Amino acid sequence: MTADNGPPPARTIESKSIESRTIEEGDAVIPLHDESVTVGKQRVERSRVRVTTRVSEHEEMVREALEHEEATVTRVPIDREIDAHPGIRQEGDVTVIPLVEEVLVVERRLILREELHIRKSRQIVEVEQPVTLRSEEAVVERVTAPTAPVRSPNQNKSEE
Repeated sequence: MTADNGPPPARTIESKSIESRTIEEGDAVIPLHDESVTVGKQRVERSRVRVTTRVSEHEEMVREALEHEEATVTRVPIDREIDAHPGIRQEGDVTVIPLVEEVLVVERRLILREELHIRKSRQIVEVEQPVTLRSEEAVVERVTAPTAPVRSPNQNKSEE
C-alpha cells in the first residue's frame, strides 16, 4: 500500500546572479538574484496490509416437520355387467379406479371385475438432526515498512 499523502516534496532552489556593470558613468546597476524552484514527488511505502480469513464451524440442531404420505390399495371385487366404461372418480379421500374386462360371449358385454380404492393418509413427524454450519472471519494486520529516505530529483547519488 502506498501513501498518496507522503512526505513533503523535495525542493531545489537555483540561484543566478546578474553581473554588476556600469552603463553610463553616473548610473550603477545593482546585482539581482533570480531564483527558481523545482518540485519533485515520489511515492513512499509506509505500510502494508495483510488480510487472512479463518473458517470456523459450529453445530446446530435443526428441527423441521416432515410430511410423509402413504397410499393404501384395497381391491373391491364387483363382477357386474355395465353398459359403458366408467371413469376414475373421487369419493371423499378415496380415489376409485375401475378395472374393466371385455368378455366374449355371444354378445359383447362389459363386466366390472373390481375397483381399486386408494386412500391417502398423512403423517407429520418432527425430525431433529445435527447440521454443521461454517462462518468466515477476516483478520486484517498492518505490517509497517521502513521509510525510504527522501531525495530531491536533482540530487546525485554521490551527494548522499
